[in-house]
Amino acid sequence: MTKQFDAPFIAVEGPIGAGKTSLALKLSEHYRFHLLEEIVDENPFLSKFYEDIDEWSFQTEMFFLCNRFKQLEDLYENQLSKGYSVVSDYHIFKNHLFAKQTLRDEHLAKYERIYNILTGDLPRPNVILYINASLDTLLNRISRRGREMEKSIDPSYLQQLSGDYEQFMRDHQHVYPEIPVITLDGDRLDFVANPHDFSRIVDQLDEAITKKRSLL
Repeated sequence: MTKQFDAPFIAVEGPIGAGKTSLALKLSEHYRFHLLEEIVDENPFLSKFYEDIDEWSFQTEMFFLCNRFKQLEDLYENQLSKGYSVVSDYHIFKNHLFAKQTLRDEHLAKYERIYNILTGDLPRPNVILYINASLDTLLNRISRRGREMEKSIDPSYLQQLSGDYEQFMRDHQHVYPEIPVITLDGDRLDFVANPHDFSRIVDQLDEAITKKRSLL
């Protein structure tokens, strides 16, 4: 059974390079919400994964799953259960999306058994902001932030990931209709440099949070 809480828990999602962390950081500062950031650089397998996906995908996905599970367990105990609001730059349910794309069938079956056990009672976000962007935009942002390990990302992998995200978000809205998904155009919105664009996002988010509270 999923853990229950009343505080706003906002997850920002989108493919690699969409701007999730930048937006989550600005939102946490605007609302003075606790910021939960996903662990990326600490994954010892990630650079090897980008060089050889088939060889290192299982280790990479298991590291992310276990660390995000621990983060969300701690988040519930220290923040959500005490009434503190949270904005996160990831949604753990995307782990399954990545795993389905990268793992061989025999590894995926093992992964899914562990995934279902770990995520069954984790707190779910009550609003999702989904940043959708073109391949050119994603590649440009990845290049600008200059992470060494991301230089070897295959554009075709990124393109497939973007398409999988689109399907994932459509499926998510059918499975969890009570969790609103706000889709943002990452090609047109510059929420970092343009205050007007950021204000438009805040307005949509305020409306979604108010509507959720009215249903409680």
